[in-house]
Amino acid sequence: MPEKKYSRILLKLSGESLKGKKEYGLDISILKFISKQILSLQTMGLEIGIVIGGGNIWRGVDYELIGMDRSTADSAGMLATIMNALSLQDSLESMNVDVRTQSSINVPSVAEPYIRRRAIRHMEKGRVVIFAGGTGNPYMSTDTAAALKALEIGAEVLIMAKNNVDGVYNSDPLVNNDAVKFSSITHYDALSKKLNVLDSTALSLCMDNNLPIIVFNIFEDMNIIRICEGEKIGTLISTD
Repeated sequence: MPEKKYSRILLKLSGESLKGKKEYGLDISILKFISKQILSLQTMGLEIGIVIGGGNIWRGVDYELIGMDRSTADSAGMLATIMNALSLQDSLESMNVDVRTQSSINVPSVAEPYIRRRAIRHMEKGRVVIFAGGTGNPYMSTDTAAALKALEIGAEVLIMAKNNVDGVYNSDPLVNNDAVKFSSITHYDALSKKLNVLDSTALSLCMDNNLPIIVFNIFEDMNIIRICEGEKIGTLISTD
């Protein structure tokens, strides 16, 4: 059994990462790849919480731009995160991973309500807990939900899985070939430089509560396992 650096983590998965090369929806092969990485973490004995986005199905900001009420658009986006959470739950269960989905909006026929103490108890029993429904409020991104849930469950680190980006850069590496990658950066500098690695509310929450963030590319095989073993992968955002 490899040594692990962390006991409890919060993994943030973007909805966009689940669509693969499709324009929208789910790529089953991607879902299985991510599930295998999570299974490996569970085998290491980690307690795992997951927040999942819904951008592969619905992005509230995009629909606001074409005239939809922002609160309504964001509520639809929360439902998209539940669809993704159930899909990930099913994929994990097919690999015999014990998993529970909790939602910040009330959908009792498909997911438990989010109850902090119950979520912690699930993880103590070795179950993976998927947090769906964002924060349950409009105008709040799933990045903010991830920061909030990480703090509530006492996670030691927030691990941000990115799609085709292996860390934090001084500009968009997909546009600028000369973009420089940071091996580490403070929360404050990430905010002041407006690097857009995650939204300012999430960054501020983590900064105010000394929660480190690791940004990495989930599609490089074994990356997340190496991170949880203490290897320096991607970019570390921390107070120091």
